[in-house]
Amino acid sequence: MSSTAAEKETRELAGLTIPGPGTFSIDVTHSHVGFVVRHMKVAKVRGQFTDYAGTIVLAEDPLESSVDVAVRTASVDTREENRDNHLRSGDFFESDTHPEMSFRSTKLEHVGENELRLTGDLTIKAVTKPITLDVEFDGVVQDPYGNERIGFSAKGELDRFDYGLTWNAALEAGGLVVSRNVAIQLEVEATRAS
Repeated sequence: MSSTAAEKETRELAGLTIPGPGTFSIDVTHSHVGFVVRHMKVAKVRGQFTDYAGTIVLAEDPLESSVDVAVRTASVDTREENRDNHLRSGDFFESDTHPEMSFRSTKLEHVGENELRLTGDLTIKAVTKPITLDVEFDGVVQDPYGNERIGFSAKGELDRFDYGLTWNAALEAGGLVVSRNVAIQLEVEATRAS
């Protein structure tokens, strides 16, 4: 695609330059699906999922666009094998029975400059609850191979107990070994589907 053709693909949303309508596939090799939990109230443990797929469909009306993502729960990675195996067990994701969790968007709002708010249904262990993500649109670019790429950063928070991820142990001084609240941290790069 020439630079002129790429320029024709862009349009404006309240001063924000975005791509034209179409479907984009998440590039897993340049994306990150991560989370952070408090451990023993004094430290943060970070993890990620390494096996996932998703599409972003940019509509004619940009605020009618949608996101659909599936994540393999067994791909959880906190850089500690015993902890990862525990997370895959029935105490948490129960990956043998519930191999995937999913997110499907239901609403997109433009809240200022490059900031968006994305609301959708998150399903974990057959429990579906709404969740809202604060999204920053990082731009649109043509790569050296002629592919149109877009980037996003997103963050949100969930209560893991809402999804049946209730394992815990009490601390002698009060509180829990693992926090109920889980911070979600996403870095997404996606390529326009041919």
